[in-house]
Amino acid sequence: MTRKTGIIKDKRYLRHGNEFSHPETPQRLSSIYEMLDNPQQSWKFTEIEPRQATDEELALNHCPAYIRRLQATAGQKYVPLDPDTVATEESYEVARLAVGGLLRAIEAVMTGEVDNAFALVRPPGHHAGESDAAGFCLLNNVAIGARYALQKYGLDRVLIVDWDLHHGNGTQRTFYEDRRVLYFSSHQYPAYPGTGAVEEIGRGEGTGYTVNVPIRSGADDAQYVKMYRRILVPLARSFRPQLVLLSAGFDIYYNDPLGNMRVTPEGFAQLTRILLSLADECCGGKLVATLEGGYHVMGLTDSVKAVLQEMRGDTEASEEELQRLEAAADPKIDPLIQRVIDGIKPYWPVFGHA
Repeated sequence: MTRKTGIIKDKRYLRHGNEFSHPETPQRLSSIYEMLDNPQQSWKFTEIEPRQATDEELALNHCPAYIRRLQATAGQKYVPLDPDTVATEESYEVARLAVGGLLRAIEAVMTGEVDNAFALVRPPGHHAGESDAAGFCLLNNVAIGARYALQKYGLDRVLIVDWDLHHGNGTQRTFYEDRRVLYFSSHQYPAYPGTGAVEEIGRGEGTGYTVNVPIRSGADDAQYVKMYRRILVPLARSFRPQLVLLSAGFDIYYNDPLGNMRVTPEGFAQLTRILLSLADECCGGKLVATLEGGYHVMGLTDSVKAVLQEMRGDTEASEEELQRLEAAADPKIDPLIQRVIDGIKPYWPVFGHA
């Protein structure tokens, strides 16, 4: 089935950090945009015009003092915000545009303008906290997006899936006590930022609504498919999200310079199919992805293309293919899957009782 897939792309996203050497380079997006501008691809997707997020929208997740601190970096050539994260002359405006781009993608999906969407924006966001930049991230795009969707559309249940190599500690902190948002993260562990242990499952009203799958290095397509089918699928079916948001980091790609995972472009397509099927079952296909990490430029481009083709329906990973991968997965992943399930099953009857 062919779907109407929206994309957010804008050359202004290339203006952040283009004056210095850094893994989170503008070439990440320029390569993706070049792929999308190819005549074989350009007609397939619906371009959605991004906008600047308002101060009120930024304040959905960030404190006023931090927003003012970022604003003060405008026009300055180089402002270190943490050991890994800097702002350059246009970074503040570009970061606001990244947030606004994701919000426009959410609006387009929620109003039926498109079936699903991918915000191909930078800087990434999932490490940014209420009052701090971290891990190449200035503003937490997906956290603001989830709160925006809850507020604007009166939603009760939003699922955030984060498959980036690095744990989205900023996103986790935002929703750690909020049962309206189910946060599911699979990430390399131990690795930056050092959070995301199995035992981190939320607090107070949000207990059980943070689910972390901390993976040892070397996991491949089959292991990821097995983890997602055994943990996320029953969890999401029980939660019944009204919107699925994806923090799409591509640093689990098998040649990424910052990671040690072994996921291929085909693996990203298979994971996307799992999420699309969940979105179809629970919320009329409402899936919105936003770009996080991924630092092998050609691998990133090929993997984004594979995800977009799956979102549009140009390819479709079959149930038989997913079953075959799950069955073929190295069983060394099984103890981790069981540990995660054991930790959350007191809160999710679908897994049985503790």
